[in-house]
Amino acid sequence: MTLLELAGFAALLLWGVHMVQTGVQRTFGPKLKTFLAGALRNRIKAFGAGAAVTVALQSSTATGLMLTAFQAGGLVALAPALAVMLGANVGSTLVVQVLSFDIAAVAPLLVLAGVILFRRAQDAPHDFGRVLIGLGLVLTALHQFLALLEPVVAAPAAEAFLAQVGRYTPVAVIVAAILTWAAHSSVVTVLLAMSLTTGGVIPLETGVALVVGANLGSALNPLLEGADATDPAARRLPLGNLINRLAGLVLVMGAFSFIVPWIARLGPTEARALANFHTLFNLALALLFLPWIRTYAKLIARLLPARQAADPGAPIYLDPEARATPAVALGAATREALRMTDTLEEMLKGLKESLAGSSRTSIQATKRLDDVLDRLNTAIRAYLISIPAESLSPEESARLAEILAFATNVEHAGDLVDRNLLSVATRRLKRGVSFSPEGEADLVRLTDRLVANVRLAAAAFVSGDRSAARLLVAEKESFRDVEADAVAAHFQRLQSGDANTLDTSSLHLDALRDLKRINSHLVEGAAYPILRSVGELLPTRLRQVGDRG
Repeated sequence: MTLLELAGFAALLLWGVHMVQTGVQRTFGPKLKTFLAGALRNRIKAFGAGAAVTVALQSSTATGLMLTAFQAGGLVALAPALAVMLGANVGSTLVVQVLSFDIAAVAPLLVLAGVILFRRAQDAPHDFGRVLIGLGLVLTALHQFLALLEPVVAAPAAEAFLAQVGRYTPVAVIVAAILTWAAHSSVVTVLLAMSLTTGGVIPLETGVALVVGANLGSALNPLLEGADATDPAARRLPLGNLINRLAGLVLVMGAFSFIVPWIARLGPTEARALANFHTLFNLALALLFLPWIRTYAKLIARLLPARQAADPGAPIYLDPEARATPAVALGAATREALRMTDTLEEMLKGLKESLAGSSRTSIQATKRLDDVLDRLNTAIRAYLISIPAESLSPEESARLAEILAFATNVEHAGDLVDRNLLSVATRRLKRGVSFSPEGEADLVRLTDRLVANVRLAAAAFVSGDRSAARLLVAEKESFRDVEADAVAAHFQRLQSGDANTLDTSSLHLDALRDLKRINSHLVEGAAYPILRSVGELLPTRLRQVGDRG
C-alpha cells in the first residue's frame, strides 16, 4: 500500500507539472517566443530567468521538461536554454531552502484561486488558473511524498539498509538518483536527506552523497521523458544539463574526504549544512559553465546533429533556375500547387475522423497540416512574382494569375478546416456531446463529397478543361442544395426534441456552413478562371433591372 501511495503522489506531482506547463503555454501563447527571445539574449538574464521560474514552479524537473519542449520546438536557442537550466538548478536549491519551512498550507489557497479563475474567468486569466492549480498540486504532492517516506525510512529494516548504503558512497549516489528520477523531484530527495541526517539515521557523509545523487537524478527526467527519442537535436538540452551534473559529481567524489569536514561548517545544524551545500554546489557549477556556455552549446550540437528529415512544407519543384524559362517555371508551380491539393485532401480526411470520433490526436495532426499549406502557398507566391514580368507572354501571365488564384483558394480552404471546423470538433469534445446519428452522417457525407471535389478541382486546374470546370460549377449548386437539405433536416430534428441535436445545434450548423464555404473556394480557384477565360462566366448572377417583366 505504501508503494501504491508513493506512486500516486508521484503521479499527482507529474500531473501538477503538466498543468503548469500547459497553463503557461496557453496563457502566453504566441507571445512566449518573443518574450524568450528578448529575455534570453544575455546569459546572466537567462540564468536569472531559470532560477525565478523554478522557484515559481517548485521543481527544476518541471522547468527542464518545459524548456526541453521549448528548445526542441525552436522557441529558444540551445545556449540560453543551457543557461536557463543552470539557473533552474540553483532555483531548485532555493526551493529546498524555502520548503525547509513548512509552506504546504499555501497549496489549498493556490488550488482555490486557480479553480475560481478557471471556472469564472475567460482567455488568459482562465488559462492562468491552470497554472495556480498545478502549483498547488505540486506543493501538495511534494509535502505528502515526504511525509509518507519519513516513517518508511525510520523502520528498522530501512535503517539497516541505509546503514549498509552509507558505507558505499557510490551506492548512496545511485539510490538518490533513482529516487529523484522516480519522484520527479530533487527537492524530495534533498529534504529527505536533511530529515534523515537530523534524526541521526544517516551520517553527514551519506547525506552529502544523497544530495549529489539528487542533482544527478533531476537531470534524468528531461532526458528520458522530455526529449523526442527519434530526433537527436531534441536531446541536446537535457544531455547538456546531465553532463554538467556529471562534472559536478566527479569533482565532489574526487575530493569527497576533503570537503565533508568543510561542509559540516556550512550551517548550525547538519540539515542546514546540507541545504547550503546543495545551493553552493549548483552555484559553483553555474560559475564553471556560464563563461563558456556558447562554446559548450556548440560542442553539444556537434555531438547531436539535427535529424535530416523531409519537411512536408518545403517546396520540391520550385527550381530557381527555371524562372529564366517561364513555361517551365509555371509548370513547376503547377506541380507544387497540386501538392497543396494532396495536403487539403489529407486534412479533410482528418477532419472527418475528428468530427465523428473521440480522439484529440487526429485534431492536432490535422491542424499541423495547415502549416504545410501556408508554407507551400507562400513559397509558390514568392516564386511566381519573382518571374520577370517582361519575359511572360499574355497567355503565360494569365496562367500565372490562375496558379496564384488556385493556390490562394486552396490555402483559404485549409484555414477554414483549421480555424473553424476543427474548432467545432474541439468544442464538441470539451462539452462531451455527440452529433445525432443523422447529423453525423450528413457531415461525413458532405466531407466525402468535398474530397471528391478536391480531386475534380485539381484535374480541372491542370487540364484547363471547360467540361471539368462546368462540372465543378454544377457541383457547387448541387452541394448548396445538399447543404440546405441537411439544414432543413436538422431543424426537423430540433422540432422533434432530439437530445443530441439540441446539444450540438450551433456546432452542426457552423460545420455545414463552413463545408459549403470550402466547396466555394474550390470552385472559385479551379473552375472560375477557366470559364472566365473563354467568356462563359457571367459577371453577376443578378438579373438586370431592364429584364424585369
